Amino acid sequence: MIFTETKLRGAFIIELERRTDERGFFARAFCQHEFLARGLNAVIAQANIASNLKKGTLRGMHFQYPPAAETKLVRCTRGAILDIIVDLRPESPTYLEHVAVELDEANMTALYVPERFAHGYQALRDGTDTSYQVGEFYTPTAEGGLKFDDPRLGLQWPLPTSVISAKDRALCTLDDIEEELKRRMSVASVAVRRNVALPEGASLAS
Repeated sequence: MIFTETKLRGAFIIELERRTDERGFFARAFCQHEFLARGLNAVIAQANIASNLKKGTLRGMHFQYPPAAETKLVRCTRGAILDIIVDLRPESPTYLEHVAVELDEANMTALYVPERFAHGYQALRDGTDTSYQVGEFYTPTAEGGLKFDDPRLGLQWPLPTSVISAKDRALCTLDDIEEELKRRMSVASVAVRRNVALPEGASLAS
C-alpha cells in the first residue's frame, strides 16, 4: 500500500500497490503491520457497506464523540464518490479545515479518517457503493453530526443534493453545538480510551 498523508495530520490517502500479470492484479488493501508502523489504528470493530441508488445522494457529516470516537477506512467499490473529512480536534492547527478526495471503482483508493473527524460523501454516479472499515462500534449515545451545507465549514459539493436522509438534513450547524463539540472533542476527553460495547438493539449508522 502507498500511504500519503493529507494536510490534516493523521488523515491518509491510501493507494493500492498493484502486482499485475495476465490475470489482472493482486494488491493488499489492509495490513495491521503497515497501519501500526504509521501510528494508525489497526483495529476493525465493524465493516459496513452503503449502497446509493442515485447520483447526488449525500451522507454526512457524521462523527462519534469520545470515548467512542471512531476511525474509518473508506473505499468506493462501485461508481464514484467525493469524500470529505473535517478536522474537529480543538487543539489541532487545522481545526475545522477539510480535505476532499474523489474515490472510485477504478482507482480503488481509500481514505483513512482519524478519530475526532467529521465524515461525509456524495455519490457522483447512479448505483454507487462504498465500504467502511470502522475502528469502533456504532454507539448511539456518542453519535454526532454537522449540516453538510454549514457555511462555516465551506464544503463544496459537486452536484445538487438529490437524496439525503431526514436525520442528516436536521443536523445542527457548528454555531449551534461548537461549545459542546470543543468540550467533548478535547484532548482531555480522550486521555483514557476504553472499548464501548454495542448497545443491545442498536443499528448501524449510515
